[in-house]
Amino acid sequence: MKRRFETHVRNDKFVYIDDYAHHPRELDATLSAAKELYPNRKITAIFQPHLFSRTKDLCDEFAASLSKVDELILLEIYPAREKPIEGVTSQIILDKVTIENKKIISKNDLLNYLNNKTDIDVLITVGAGDIDTKINEIKNLLNKN
Repeated sequence: MKRRFETHVRNDKFVYIDDYAHHPRELDATLSAAKELYPNRKITAIFQPHLFSRTKDLCDEFAASLSKVDELILLEIYPAREKPIEGVTSQIILDKVTIENKKIISKNDLLNYLNNKTDIDVLITVGAGDIDTKINEIKNLLNKN
């Protein structure tokens, strides 16, 4: 099934997985599976929240799920069919995530950021927005390194 724990790169250096998870329970399942499959490895998640209303309503649950990774990269909210809600940005999730290694990056800056990272071990992209448009570029970048 497309975009359900789909492994795109697996070699001696790193693993790259993509998943459609866009609800806290789905995120929990995806991230728990990664931790179980790759114990003692650094898990980096790139999450693109989907919908302003869902982000607002489930902010605490998103933060709890995302706090289970070693590094979190948050993208801005993918609006889909919604207009922005004042005060609802990816920052409200980031503020509640309990891990230290966390940041917000624009989707346009993502590849440059990843290109400069030397500690990618297990990388997971998650979200129902348009993060899947970056899959091939991320694969190419990882395979190049």
